[in-house]
Amino acid sequence: MAKGYISYYPMQLSRLALLSAFVFLTACSEPTTRPEDIGTRMITMPGGQRVRVEVKILPEDIMRGMMFREKLDPDRGMLFLHKPPGKYAYWMYQVKIPLDIIWMDEQGNIVEISPNTPPCPHSTATQCPVYGGSKNAQVVLELAAGMAEKYGLTTGMRVSL
Repeated sequence: MAKGYISYYPMQLSRLALLSAFVFLTACSEPTTRPEDIGTRMITMPGGQRVRVEVKILPEDIMRGMMFREKLDPDRGMLFLHKPPGKYAYWMYQVKIPLDIIWMDEQGNIVEISPNTPPCPHSTATQCPVYGGSKNAQVVLELAAGMAEKYGLTTGMRVSL
């Protein structure tokens, strides 16, 4: 075996595990027919409303999140899967639209909500405030601002992931 191969192998296994998780999550969702639905799945709010979400697992995808997006349709969102559970604060650096940010445990129980979270107006990341991260969570959901209120979401409710 080449010397570089040994140190590269664990990283490949980690990426393979994340890719497998992504494939599993998308395979469990409803069949997609539109190109924009690839890499998404449906989740169900406590009141029965369904939202199609992009699923982000890789650290670099989680860090980019909703940056640079011009809009987010009311029936769409972004779901971030963190491993392990922890206190994950989010910020709005280079995010152009206000969002509702919902932190959940691994079962989808809502533990924290930041409604109508405004974009950061600063051009320097260190000047942007952080939101949430005061409760242990494993899943974070971002929706268009106002949707958490429209869906009646409160802490303690469960979202079907």
